[in-house]
Parts: sequence; structure tokens; C-alpha cells
Amino acid sequence: MKKINQHVDVVIVGLGWTGAIMGIELAKAGLKVRALERGEDRLNGDYAYPKPADELAYTKRHKIMQSPHDAAFTIRHNQSETALPMRELGAFRLGDGVGGSGLHWTGMITRPTPVDLKLKTYADAHFKPGQLDEELRIADFPVDWQELEPHMDFFDQVCGSSGETGNLRGVIQPGGDPLEGPRSNPFPNKPLEDSLNSALFRKATAEMGYHPYSMPSAAVSVPYTNPYGQQLAPCNYCGFCQFYGCVNYSKASPQTAILDRLKLMPNFDYLTHANVIRVEKQPDGKTASGVTYIDGEGNEVFQPADIVILATFGLNNVRLLLNSGIGEPYNPITETGVVGRSYTHQYGGGYTLFFDDMEFNPFATAGPTGTVISDFGTGNIDTSALGFIGGAKIYSSQPTGTPMAAPVRKGAPAWGTGWKKALKQSYGHSMGVKLEGSNMATRGNYLDLDPVYKDRFGMPLLRVTYDYVQNDLRMLQFMKEKMEAITKHLNPSQYSHNILKMDSHFASSPNYVNTHNAGGAIMGSDPRTSVLNRYLQCWDVHNVFVPGANAFPQNFYANPTAAVAGLTYFSVTAIREQYLKNPGPMVQA
Repeated sequence: MKKINQHVDVVIVGLGWTGAIMGIELAKAGLKVRALERGEDRLNGDYAYPKPADELAYTKRHKIMQSPHDAAFTIRHNQSETALPMRELGAFRLGDGVGGSGLHWTGMITRPTPVDLKLKTYADAHFKPGQLDEELRIADFPVDWQELEPHMDFFDQVCGSSGETGNLRGVIQPGGDPLEGPRSNPFPNKPLEDSLNSALFRKATAEMGYHPYSMPSAAVSVPYTNPYGQQLAPCNYCGFCQFYGCVNYSKASPQTAILDRLKLMPNFDYLTHANVIRVEKQPDGKTASGVTYIDGEGNEVFQPADIVILATFGLNNVRLLLNSGIGEPYNPITETGVVGRSYTHQYGGGYTLFFDDMEFNPFATAGPTGTVISDFGTGNIDTSALGFIGGAKIYSSQPTGTPMAAPVRKGAPAWGTGWKKALKQSYGHSMGVKLEGSNMATRGNYLDLDPVYKDRFGMPLLRVTYDYVQNDLRMLQFMKEKMEAITKHLNPSQYSHNILKMDSHFASSPNYVNTHNAGGAIMGSDPRTSVLNRYLQCWDVHNVFVPGANAFPQNFYANPTAAVAGLTYFSVTAIREQYLKNPGPMVQA
């Protein structure tokens, strides 16, 4: 028999960044809020000194990440292939448990630009009809810079972001990114210190006429107290950021920035090991009545609520919508339907440079240290004659000094005594010149439910149909030329690269790229082509809201978290100020 919990005003599925933001803001509004997290609890103290960081457990065995054993995806390149389950975490690594991916993220907090938010408008103005590939499906966000920026600014304050402002209310500032969108306020804190690789990259790119600036960081550079009263300690450059919870309370995460305050609120609680399988709807099908989950003992439980927030990782949000029958599934042949449309995964790659006579001390670093140039970002150069739309940030960072992830010189054995000898000779003598590149949505890259594979609860797995986009591969060849020129200017003893070639195809393993998946439940102005309206409210079921990168119509070159958080604050502000007073669609179709 299905158990039924006591009714709450709001149920939040997932307790990462978006769940924490929705939770604290709706609890502050006086609502009774319950969060359901399928993973285990993860507390700040779990990562505090003197507990050592464990590279084998966290980087290689993915201790705080979603296990393919419990929640795999199936992968294929196109509709003619049979999708097979992802058996190991490779190209992307989703978080699991309280904090989600916000616990193990690197902490780079770059923003999109005004062009990124209105890319269709930009494309129509700068490209002639037929000049871009027919496969592309470019769209505008249904919000603009002036609407979104104040909410990204507040998230900067929540994180205590460290950086150098480049554009303050339209006035270009020395030392920052002159190509960024105008900020309403400066960064809360000064940038993190340059490591040697950052300083070398800064000098080289400045000499080449570019505009280097410090990586915007969610690891605080000085002691800081955020608007929720949470205290963060200054980064001590221990090097355990990417794939780890912060041992020093320095990297902003849901735990350090929000959750410890939220847990003190009497009208908020959360349950762990609560695996939500479906959103339940009222008989009219136009409103949700709550969610059904499987608890840690295997019981099926119904949680009734007036408002449902799907705040899991974007891919899992899409799967929940599909398994709940909310929104028409996308059909790539007819291009009808909306759920699953416009899936994207941000591009990565770069050059590895070795220097015989330099010691980089890679163990003394922070994940979001680094120096960046945005000179080749979307809209910052005219690419109409180059056959692509999009762009990339090029940067040098030293995210970790852990030896298992350290590069070795070309020609070294892949394992055993030879690899260990090569690692000893190579360790501390390398730096990277890297990129993160935009990924345009296409007709044929999409998400749906797998017709064969199911999880242990009998629910269909999410099927990912995805391959690299020719437009973007041309963009990468252009960036490769620019990166090689920077590399040669740095004059290393040896270098290599892993930039994709024009004939490359997506592989889900073995190499990690990033966890910057987007799309599948996109926001828009038309319910025929989008799942969500501008407030992240479902067009079809008005009391279901779906924050996350799943809302992005395409993937820009900036890291997604700043935009995800900004959109979440934009959404929850509308819920508080509009929806609670008059529940119903906030945008008329």
C-alpha cells in the first residue's frame, strides 16, 4: 500500500544549488517546504580537516557522484543506432546526494553575455539566410540581460565570488574582462592569487594583444559572510576542489553558502534516500498534486504539495518530466513536441605544455584559479566568414595537483613502472592552455526515454542521442589555431593537444570533458517549441517549476552555474511576488 505523507506547500525534488535556492527563498516567504533527495546526506564536516582528501575515492571511484549502477543513461549518436547504457562515468560526472554537483564543482563562476541570451537575434543580424548550417536550432532566452543580471549579482554575493570587474554599469574597468556584460556591482572579493601558469598565460596573452583577466571564482580570497549569514574562510590553495567537497569551507557550495542556514528554519525539512519516480497530476491534468517516491526501505510514498519544484540535475529533470507525462515528447523527424529538445554538452579540450626548466608546484593551487581571455567569445569577433556561430573562452588554470590526474610527456607507458617513472619526471613541469566552447542545439541531438532499459524501480532510463555538431567543430579548428599560437609564444620544451578533429564523434568514456549538460526542457516564449516559460514554469502544468541548465536553448561557453542560479532567483522571485497571490500560468500562451 502506498504511504501518504502530510501535505506541504512546496516539495522540492533534489537538494543541490537550485533546490537550496528555491528552499530558502520559499521558506523565507513562510511556506512549509520539504526537499526530497535520492542520495545520502553530505555535511560540511564530512570534508573538514584533519580528514585527508582521497584522490582514489573521489577522482577515480567517484564517491560523491551519481552511480551508473543506480541511474545510468543510454547513449547513441543518431536514431539509426541502438543506445547502450553508460557503464562508467566519463564525459560528464553528475553529483549525488545533498549538495549535488554543487558540492564537487570546480568553482568557476563565469557568466554568459548579453549576446548569449539573445543569440537568435544576434544570428539574424549578423548572418545571411542560409549562411549557417541547416541543422542548427538557435533560439533566444525569453529573458534579457537587464532582467537576469541582478539575480546573477545576488548569487555572486551568496558565493562571495572573487574576481576583477571588467564592466561596471557600462564603464570598462582596468584588469577585468572588458567584453563581459555590464555588472551592477563589483565582485564581492578580490581575485585569487595567480599561480605560475596563470602568470605566464597572463603575460603571453597580453603581449599578443589580448585581454587577460582573473578567472571568476566561487572560492573566496578573504574571510567573507554572505547575505544569508553564512561564513566562508579564505582559500588556502590546497588543490582539492574539482570532484571534492571543500576541506576549508572556502568554495561556495549549497552546504557552505545556504543549507546550514536553511536547516535552522522550522518550516523546512528534507528527506534523504527518497528517489522520486513521478510527478502526480490532478484529474484535470493541468496541475500537479505532488510526487511519488521510493524511500530507503523500498516503500512507495506519495508526497502531496501545492507547488512542485524539479531541482535535480538537468538530465534527471528531463527524465522526470518524461516519466510523468508532462509536456509532449520531442520528435526529431516531425519536430513536434518539446520535452527532450535541444540537448547540448559544452566542448572542452586544450594543449598540455611541458617545461624542462620550470617548477609549477601543482599541489599549491585552487580549482578556480586561472587567467582567461574572452577575445574569441560569441559575438566578440565576426565569424560570419568563417562558417560558424559561437565561441570559446581560452584560459590556463591549475585545478589540482593530485598525481593520478597529472599529465605525463608523450611516449610514456600508460601504466606500470614505466608510467610511474615518467610521472616522476613530468610532475610539476607542465601547464595547460584550455578552452570551453559553445555548443549549438540541433534538430537531431535530443533526449527521450529508452524503450528497453529500466532502473531498479522499473522506470525507463533516459536515452541521450548526441553527436558533435559540424558548426562547433569548425569553431574548434579556429580556436586550435589561436591556442597553438599562444602555446608557441610560451615556448615550451614539448607540447601536445586533444582538440577534436572535424571527423570526431562523441564518446561518453573514458575521458572527462565537463559536467556542463544543457537543454532538454528549455525555456522560451512559445509552448510549441519550449517546455518552460520565462519563469521556469511548465506551460502544461502551472504549479511545476523546473530550474536548471535543462532550460538553456543552447549551451554558451561560460560555465553554467551563474546563469542557472540567476534564472532560479528570477523564477523564485516571480513565484513569491506573483504566483502565490494568483496561482496559475504567469505567461499566457
